Amino acid sequence: MTTYLEAEANPTRNTGAIRLYDAAAFAGMRRACQLTARCLDELAAIVEPGLPTEAIDRFVYDFAVANDAVPATLNYRGYTKSVCTSINHVVCHGIPNDKPLKEGDIVNIDVTFIVDGWHGDSSRMYPVGRLKRAAERLCDVTYRSLLLGIEQVRPGGHIGDIGEAIQTFAEAERCSVVRDFCGHGVGRLFHDAPNVLHYGRRGEGAEMRPGMIFTIEPMINIGRAHVKILNDGWTAVTRDRSLSAQYEHTVGVTETGCEVFTLSPGGLDTPGIALGEPAGAAD
Repeated sequence: MTTYLEAEANPTRNTGAIRLYDAAAFAGMRRACQLTARCLDELAAIVEPGLPTEAIDRFVYDFAVANDAVPATLNYRGYTKSVCTSINHVVCHGIPNDKPLKEGDIVNIDVTFIVDGWHGDSSRMYPVGRLKRAAERLCDVTYRSLLLGIEQVRPGGHIGDIGEAIQTFAEAERCSVVRDFCGHGVGRLFHDAPNVLHYGRRGEGAEMRPGMIFTIEPMINIGRAHVKILNDGWTAVTRDRSLSAQYEHTVGVTETGCEVFTLSPGGLDTPGIALGEPAGAAD
């Protein structure tokens, strides 16, 4: 049975109950999420062939410090970087290093800033130079999957509605949905209830109620869905080494529908690619 509680009247730890936030909390989340979105916008100008992902980490850290924010991943459960950078077949939690990006790479940059105690969590895919058609298409399918999931967010709906919309679309495009990772509640805590699966059945899972805040962050593979964790304990990769992509927004359930907190101020959070060929049509 799902338990709901008023967020501000309860301790800041994950109890498994779903928090319902008030208008002041929504305002706090807007500030944190928009700072994250601004950082992701500015990263678009520096991602290019030859850039080491360590430079992305430094940029994110410096941006946080300059804006009185804290990178939520830094020292989180032993993670030592301010951002996750996941390249090509890396599904998520890629660790920045001194290896340069190459022409044709796709990289997911996942940023979470803490502003006045609120967590703004979002990620986007960035092309590195000119992409092959398969990579372009995967990014587009993944982004469209995210939008279809967001369309399901409304009072009275269920978390399973989000998963079904994403799974139905992605699999129709001959891609697979990663099942090992999911979206999550977010607010005063980095990771909270509910878990937001990116696959499932309509009408199943927790009922969505006004005041809920969570991420939707589908990870879509061009090959099979299976992943493995590398020896560093963080980096998740596709077992078949096929390309993987991810887009993430933080959303809130309102009285009438949904608010997307992490929209790009500059309109830079879309891949801008039209679907016109079957998925997997590579050069």
